[in-house]
Amino acid sequence: MSAADAPVQRDESTDCFSFAEACKSLETENDAVRRRSSRHGLWIAVAVYVAFALPDRWLIPDVAPATIAARFVVATIALLAFEALRLAKAKTVWLDITCASALLAGYLGWLYPAIGTSDVTAMSYYMIFGAIFMMGANLFFSFPFRLSVITSSFVLGAFFVTIEAFFPSSQTYKLAFGMFYISCFVFTSFVNWRLNVERRNVLLNAAEARYQHWEASERGRSLLELSNTDYLTGISNRRALDRRLDECWAAWKDERRDFVVLLIDVDFFKRFNDRYGHQEGDRCLTVIAKVLKAVVESSGGMIGRYGGEEFIVVLPVQTPKIAMSLAEKIRMEVEFLAIEHDGRPDDSPIVTVSIGVAFTRDNVGEKVERLVREADLALYHAKASGRNCIRRFDPLLPRPDDNAGKLVPLLTAAIDRKLVSLVYQPIFELTNEKARAVEALMRLRMPDGTAVSPKTFIPVAERTGAILELGKWAIETACRDILMTDRMATVSVNVSPIQLRSQGFAANVADILIRCGVSGSRLALEVTEGLDMDMQSEVLKCIADLRALGVEIWLDDFGSGFAGLSWLRAIEFQTVKVDRTFLHDCSNPRGLMMLQDMVALIRNRGNTILVEGVETAAQLSLLKDLRIDRVQGYHMGMPVSAELLNAA
Repeated sequence: MSAADAPVQRDESTDCFSFAEACKSLETENDAVRRRSSRHGLWIAVAVYVAFALPDRWLIPDVAPATIAARFVVATIALLAFEALRLAKAKTVWLDITCASALLAGYLGWLYPAIGTSDVTAMSYYMIFGAIFMMGANLFFSFPFRLSVITSSFVLGAFFVTIEAFFPSSQTYKLAFGMFYISCFVFTSFVNWRLNVERRNVLLNAAEARYQHWEASERGRSLLELSNTDYLTGISNRRALDRRLDECWAAWKDERRDFVVLLIDVDFFKRFNDRYGHQEGDRCLTVIAKVLKAVVESSGGMIGRYGGEEFIVVLPVQTPKIAMSLAEKIRMEVEFLAIEHDGRPDDSPIVTVSIGVAFTRDNVGEKVERLVREADLALYHAKASGRNCIRRFDPLLPRPDDNAGKLVPLLTAAIDRKLVSLVYQPIFELTNEKARAVEALMRLRMPDGTAVSPKTFIPVAERTGAILELGKWAIETACRDILMTDRMATVSVNVSPIQLRSQGFAANVADILIRCGVSGSRLALEVTEGLDMDMQSEVLKCIADLRALGVEIWLDDFGSGFAGLSWLRAIEFQTVKVDRTFLHDCSNPRGLMMLQDMVALIRNRGNTILVEGVETAAQLSLLKDLRIDRVQGYHMGMPVSAELLNAA
């Protein structure tokens, strides 16, 4: 593996990795390589140096014992000095100096006894091998350029001093051998300089490659973190929690590792937004998320934003007692924040949370969504119990909404007592801004005329089964108000998953279409993405039967639930309605990019795109730029009765 390909080692506590750090990292690695190569080089050089004892015996036999002894002494001292420094972990520069000193000592240690030979002619020619020491300084070792030049200069100087002082010879000899030594000095020094430059360039290129690799890794890490992070609070988003839920569920199925799901809801958060504004609402959620993250992660759990003002916690635990203890700690920590909330209808002056807890159990079902649903039901029970409390799911306890005051008997008699009605919100074609469709929205009022929010009575109607009669009434009323009078070409009606699972729902729709005398192609049924909707065979069969009647199936609030992509694969929706939150989040680049990606995904599948929640001209202009098919929102048209719709 090359230096450039080596993994980047960095301190996880830092977020930066500079080019200088990359160079330093590589220099450290190269330093270790140089230490090893210097050791190997010295041992080989010593072996060659000692092996030249044989030429000593052949060429200068009279002084050979002295030169050979000098060779062994110098070799031994050089090796011992080098190994001692290496074991002492001396700096590489000292190892280089030791090797350079060994070269000079080897040359001078041999030269001093050798010049005493009586065979002057043989010695004068034997001197040529001194160039080997010069070459070794420049080529054999990886010395820095300055050290190699100094070392080879000493060898060159020793040669000229020796032939001038001890070997009187002709000018031709001096000129020839002098030019040879000088040529070796110049050539090997130049080669050494080039090698050092190349080594430096290789290091810089490797550092650049390593730095670019780190940058690419950081970008990938950032993108991955971004895709798993809630844009507002900075904690995990639903996608990350889905993955964690699946992991815990698999561990429980395979190894019976228990875990708990906590759903946390900020009490009366809509009133907080109305009282203090959405900016303060966002700040409130961010502060709460930070505190919850600290509490949950210290216990080994994972927290994410579930949607709106709800958070979800997934925590592997051994006993429900531990889970309830964590839930109580979470509730108290939010109380300790003491965030002012004087818009509450109860006596509490601060922001609080309600928590629903669901623990793994044998009859929880075959899907992890069931456990989340149980936590959701426990949360409803906590809200019904006065809020700012914790409730654990218990299948034996009545569901909270089953006892929701007067709503249960009221919903049963709502149709007969004419307490329920429909209003219609126009759906506009963006190309010409003309309304050719409307969405039917159900409204409920108390006998005293007080309006009840759909968010309040629809869940109760679903849990009590009242939604079945209310749903049939809504479809027939919409057909009579809109289609039989030709007020609009199409009317859409929201249907509950409970309706789709009920026996004979498609047959009831067929009867309504026949009685009203309208074509099924003019009716659209909106299915809201959410936890309640499983891909069960009866649901898919019901949708297929409705499609056979010509009824259009629309996917409502796409992106707000768990299984949007799974639905797009399993069901052929004519229209996909993008949840309003994605449009409202377009004030920041991340939110805009998310909406663009969602639109591209839906468009690639060939579905008609409808974006709801258009409240400003700027939002409408943005949707025109994105070439959205249809839009809906207060900026385009408010929900009104059928009569006012006709007048408009």
